Amino acid sequence: MIFADTRAEKWQSREERMTIALKEIAVKNILTKSNLPVADYSANPYVGCVHACRYCYASFMKRFANHPEPWGTFVDVKQWPPLPQPEKFSGKEIFCSSVTDPYQPPEKHYRRTRALLEQMQGSGCSISIATKSDLVLRDLDIIKTFPGARVSWSINTLDSAFQRDMDRAVSIERRFAAMKAFHEAGVRTTCFISPIFPGITDPCAIIRRAKNQCNLVWLENLNLRGGFKKDILDYIAARYPALSGLYEGIYVRGDKGYWTEMDAELRAFSRKEGLPYVRDDDSLQRPFAAPPVVVNYFFHEEIIPSAKNTKSWRRPLKAARYGQKIPKIPDSSPAVPTGITKDRCPEAPRAGQCARRTRRDQRRR
Repeated sequence: MIFADTRAEKWQSREERMTIALKEIAVKNILTKSNLPVADYSANPYVGCVHACRYCYASFMKRFANHPEPWGTFVDVKQWPPLPQPEKFSGKEIFCSSVTDPYQPPEKHYRRTRALLEQMQGSGCSISIATKSDLVLRDLDIIKTFPGARVSWSINTLDSAFQRDMDRAVSIERRFAAMKAFHEAGVRTTCFISPIFPGITDPCAIIRRAKNQCNLVWLENLNLRGGFKKDILDYIAARYPALSGLYEGIYVRGDKGYWTEMDAELRAFSRKEGLPYVRDDDSLQRPFAAPPVVVNYFFHEEIIPSAKNTKSWRRPLKAARYGQKIPKIPDSSPAVPTGITKDRCPEAPRAGQCARRTRRDQRRR
């Protein structure tokens, strides 16, 4: 099946049409308990994603999707029965989505994310959405009815050529425009600067661009795991040969000095710009009109929170969303990632299984 939105800039910019394998699948439930520090449940209306980000951590899902097609060229559209008693999720946080983009192009036709929002509207739950799309603007009317709603856009460059090399999502300008529209509508927004490519991504420039239309800035470094590590390193060698030594040091020899230096630089930059800079997310304590909080997740690989530990991170976030007194998070608390590798979904194995299989695959290579 040929899936191409002729009005979408992303397809025209590459002057190509993508052949996407689309099929509908029946699932028993769309909500899965989550180990994410900012969510109780995750919802993935699709399996696969046509944004086809080169660095996508979720590409491991191909192992369990029974698709011969390359990652980024297939999408399974989930159909689920009506959720019984949605009010039982009152006070819970639902994250859309952990291993797909809920507003990738097929959503325009299938409206599965919209269907989930309609089913959960009025239940008292909170919604967090992560996307690279501006199709989310279609659902602004319903998203803003959820208590503590928050929408984030991944933006890791202001260079349109580099963006087109890395993903097939809408342009950076369209993402900023969507972010501004939500922020002006009173919905909390996040600029997720991820993944930061050493020597390529300029976080300070992105923060300057986003700071007046977001409530939170997340910073996450590029992590190279699995099959896409070689692809990214080969890309850097071909397109940015002067950076090959830097990437070799970070991703082959394990040198973390670059991130330590950037952490110090961003802390100083944030202080100069009048922006709080933290390693734990307490941004929801702040008034909507306050400057955004900059949150560093550079060293989240060192932190592997269990479900038990995760609960202590959820409490201040949930309290802030629902107007309760917010407990103080100690400064010594580690930064908890927003990355989805700790999450579980119906199609995914446990994290330990993924890790063992990744090590096994690396030995084979």
